[in-house]
Amino acid sequence: MRKTFFVVTAAALVLLALAPAAMSRESAAPTLTAKSSSYGRVLFDNRGYVLYAFTRDAHGRSACYGACAKAWPVYYAKGGLTAGAGIKRSLLATTKRRDGRRQVTYAGRPLYYYVGDTKPGQIRCQKVAEFGGTWLIVRPSGRLVR
Repeated sequence: MRKTFFVVTAAALVLLALAPAAMSRESAAPTLTAKSSSYGRVLFDNRGYVLYAFTRDAHGRSACYGACAKAWPVYYAKGGLTAGAGIKRSLLATTKRRDGRRQVTYAGRPLYYYVGDTKPGQIRCQKVAEFGGTWLIVRPSGRLVR
């Protein structure tokens, strides 16, 4: 009886120790989601901030560094990529930046924030020409909102 109690108790402790790790994997916030906006459905990060693409970026590589990256912060990949509601997993990837960090891409387009979008849901810089290109939000199909 004492041996059975010990085995059951040990098994319960192991399960309790593993439960947070299992739950965190299952409940991990998606990397991208598609949400409604005044422009229709567009891409947002897991916190509800809209993401932009830069028309100057070519071949899946970022052309935004220095002052550009200060105004348009890079959306870096943190761990694995998870497709949320309305996102096509096959379009979600990363590209390596000069510093070796991974930038999230969608449909081959590196993604960025705008420094002036200070709260979830804001879209303050759609179709803005700056740093030699135009900044546009992205539809779940991967097309740019023009």
